[in-house]
Amino acid sequence: MPIYEYKCKNCRLEFELLLFSGEEAKCPKCSSKNLDKKISKVSFVSENSSLGETTSSSSSVCSSCSSKNCSSCG
Repeated sequence: MPIYEYKCKNCRLEFELLLFSGEEAKCPKCSSKNLDKKISKVSFVSENSSLGETTSSSSSVCSSCSSKNCSSCG
């Protein structure tokens, strides 16, 4: 079940929704179904078991310091 990001065209609220099969997205603030689906940023961590290394990659900035490269990001 994917989580989608939306922006309401009526009240401009930006929010995320976990939608189950058959559910329709609506704004949690004004109940409008007039929404724009946003392009989500992707982040992942992969492990290479043969080398024992962990690699992480992200297209977004660090949530704690707004940098793409810092010691707390890994």
